[in-house]
Amino acid sequence: MYFQHIYEEGLAQASYFIGCQKTKEAIVIDPRRDIDVYLKIAEDKNFEITHITETHIHADFLSGARELSAVTDAKMYLSDEGGKDWQYQFDHIGLKNGDAIKVGNIKIEVLHTPGHTPEHISFLVTDTAASDKPIMIFTGDFVFVGDIGRPDLLEKAAGITGTQEIGARQMFNSLKLFKELPDHVQVWPGHGAGSACGKSLGAVPSSTVGYEKLVNWAMKLENEEEFVEKLLEGQPEPPKYFAMMKKLNKFGPTVLGGIPQPAKLTLNQFREALQKGVTIVDSRDKLSFAGGHVKGSLNIQDNSEFSTWAGWMLKYDEPFVLIAYADRVEELTKALVRIGMQNFYGYVSDLDKWADQCHELDTVNQITVNELKEMVSKNGDNIEIIDVRSYIDYSENKIPNSKNIFAGYITDKLENISEEKTKVVYCHSGNRSSIAASALMNSGIKNVINLTGGFSAWEKEL
Repeated sequence: MYFQHIYEEGLAQASYFIGCQKTKEAIVIDPRRDIDVYLKIAEDKNFEITHITETHIHADFLSGARELSAVTDAKMYLSDEGGKDWQYQFDHIGLKNGDAIKVGNIKIEVLHTPGHTPEHISFLVTDTAASDKPIMIFTGDFVFVGDIGRPDLLEKAAGITGTQEIGARQMFNSLKLFKELPDHVQVWPGHGAGSACGKSLGAVPSSTVGYEKLVNWAMKLENEEEFVEKLLEGQPEPPKYFAMMKKLNKFGPTVLGGIPQPAKLTLNQFREALQKGVTIVDSRDKLSFAGGHVKGSLNIQDNSEFSTWAGWMLKYDEPFVLIAYADRVEELTKALVRIGMQNFYGYVSDLDKWADQCHELDTVNQITVNELKEMVSKNGDNIEIIDVRSYIDYSENKIPNSKNIFAGYITDKLENISEEKTKVVYCHSGNRSSIAASALMNSGIKNVINLTGGFSAWEKEL
């Protein structure tokens, strides 16, 4: 049996390539939308991708199942569990609990594991050429390393009320099935640390059933009511784009036939975009952005959280211009396509030429912790300090007299922000607050200042 774990850091998302070395058939589990990585593995290792499957209708990234099937002619094997409201709305081979997929000598048994979502399934794999005992289980968003999937996304992100407690109770029962598996079975989840699909995911890519029964908090709770309460408390804010992902993945993402190539805009074309009010996404680092940017730009930095924050801040039905270094455009395009953001107007790679033509650049004022303390002591009544971290972080510790508005909701809460006062925004290190500051300025809010170093710097000065 051939096995490869493929991990995309931006969304902390794992997919898997499994092949039978005798028949050269292969299956891909939970493919992402930019499918070149799977095609390259197949070519390099001389496999034919004949099967495609996924654990559930994803909410955090756009599935590549249809894209990969269109290129390879592989059949899609998808869940038919959970009831009619949770069915895929495009052609596929349906899977039910107890079904099995054969990929050469590899047997893949389907286990219905609802809780994260009603249709969720896991895959128990046996390499029959080596043993009649299972070797690994692919758990998707059911069991993570050190955590389990959250059951509240359908309610909080997709707006389907009354589902989170039902999901929590389903999760409690699904874990009973998991605990009955042999301790030696390897656990390969759909996400790692940094994903919004759980609250305390481990950074190690895999585990075993036995180890999770020893250390995973969810395995230790035998009382259902206590389990439900603990599972639902403290879950992070679900990104806004999750609802759209759920819809697109249910009805079937458009087959692209390749990664889009945004056009490089001339200065005149860029000027026309600005005149039309097209959203400008500046992917440069926060300090470069603060030193000079096109007025009204959103600062979504080119780092591991680019996809997630693009999903928070951009709208699917509105075009955008990407400001990025030329050698990063392709990777950033892939990151956007992974969450279905493909309404590209074009990109610009050199703001110096724009500035050279006497176009004024806007700046974001910065303030140090000591300067903030001095400002508060002299004129505290005219300063509004806004903590843009999660409500969990804010509840644990904060700058005195600050208010909490999570960065992803900042433009939805403008009525809670003073027009007259000076606004000082902060997060942990300055990344999210740069996004929030740019969003406020884009909304016409004046007198916005970013706290350099964020709450981390504040704590060091205590």
